[in-house]
Amino acid sequence: MSDIDSRTEPRPVTPSSILAAELREVTELLAEVASIPDELMSRITRLRDLAAGLDPYLELCTTEESPALAALSHRTRTADWASRPVEQEMLSGQVEGQLLKFLVHMTRARRVLEIGMFTGYSALAMAEALPPNGEVVACEVDEYVADFARKSFAESAAGARIVVEVGPASETLRRLNGTSHPFDLVFVDADKTGYLDYYRMLLDSDLLTADTVIVVDNTLMQGHPYAPADRRTGNGDAIADFNRYVAGDPRVEQVLLPLRDGVTLVRRISA
Repeated sequence: MSDIDSRTEPRPVTPSSILAAELREVTELLAEVASIPDELMSRITRLRDLAAGLDPYLELCTTEESPALAALSHRTRTADWASRPVEQEMLSGQVEGQLLKFLVHMTRARRVLEIGMFTGYSALAMAEALPPNGEVVACEVDEYVADFARKSFAESAAGARIVVEVGPASETLRRLNGTSHPFDLVFVDADKTGYLDYYRMLLDSDLLTADTVIVVDNTLMQGHPYAPADRRTGNGDAIADFNRYVAGDPRVEQVLLPLRDGVTLVRRISA
C-alpha cells in the first residue's frame, strides 16, 4: 500500500466507529479462545455487525455529496497532514454535510457563520444550499488550511459565496459584532476548549437574529464527555463543561443528536 493510499483510511474518532472497532477486536480475540460458548460468540458477532454497519448504512441512505464536495473530501483524505496540527478526521463528511444543507434550507438562511473551517467541506456544503445572494463567513485560524480550502472553493460555483476570515475566531467575532448583518445559522467546529467562550460571545452579541440556529459539532467527543473523569481528555472535559452549561442555560433550548461525533442544535427562546 502506498503512503497516499494509507492516508485514505481514517481512524475511528466517533463513538459509533470506536465502538465498532472495539467490538471487531474483541470478536477476533474471542475467536481464538476455544472455551467460548457458541451462543455467546454469536451474540458478540451480532453486536459487532450492528455497530460496524451503522455508519455505512447512514451514508447509503443519505443524498450523495456533490462532485465539488467529493473532490474536496478526496483532496483532504489524500493530503499529508503529518506536519500540521490537524488531521483528515476533522472533515465533516457526507452525512453531516447533508444535515447542514438541510438546516440551511429549513431555516431559509441567507447568512451563515462558521467558526472553525478546516478544509472547507462544511462551508461548501452550506454554501451549496444558500440562495445566489447568500454568504458563508468562515473563520479559520490556520493560514495553510485556509489556502487549502480556497483552492477547492475556486473550483465550485458555490465557493464564491464563501468569505474566509483568517485569524483567531474570537477576534473575528468581536470585529463582526455590530458592523455586519446578523447571521441566520452558525456552525461551531473549532478548538473545543474555546466552545464555551464562542457560545457566550454569540449569545451576548448582535451577531444573531431572533431565530438563529446554532449548530455545534463534536458534542459527544469520542464518548469522553460521559466517560469516567479519569478517562477524559482535556477536550473531553471542555465539551462536558460546554454541554452542561448549555443544558442549564434558560435562554435556549437544545437537542444533542448522536450523529458522527455528536451534533447539538441550539436556539434562543429568551433574551
